[in-house]
Amino acid sequence: QVQLVESGGGLVQAGGSLRLSCAASGRTFSSYGMGWFRQAPGKEREVVAAITWNGGRTYYADSVKGRFTISRDNAKNTVYLQMNSLKPEDTAVYYCASAKDYGLAYNFYQLNYWGQGTQVTVSS
Repeated sequence: QVQLVESGGGLVQAGGSLRLSCAASGRTFSSYGMGWFRQAPGKEREVVAAITWNGGRTYYADSVKGRFTISRDNAKNTVYLQMNSLKPEDTAVYYCASAKDYGLAYNFYQLNYWGQGTQVTVSS
């Protein structure tokens, strides 16, 4: 059974940084693309970033370009999201998700496993 466990969320002041981690188990991590998504209160879940199986290609939502970096360590079965210059509007529950194949997956239909989420709160 595939499990995705996020960690690293918390409370940070605007302008600060956080690094989220997502540890995967249950299948060959290195064979699948991964993504980070977020959902703020009262809003729909949205894509933040995505990465291919080997890290060769990445995708970022316009709202986080230049501030967030997605990366992965296939030896550790872990995907990361480095978040810098955080803004109050980044406040949300952040989820990692695993793709159905090795490619760049930033649409919901491309994903089939989700973590439980980690809360990120950015104070002004």
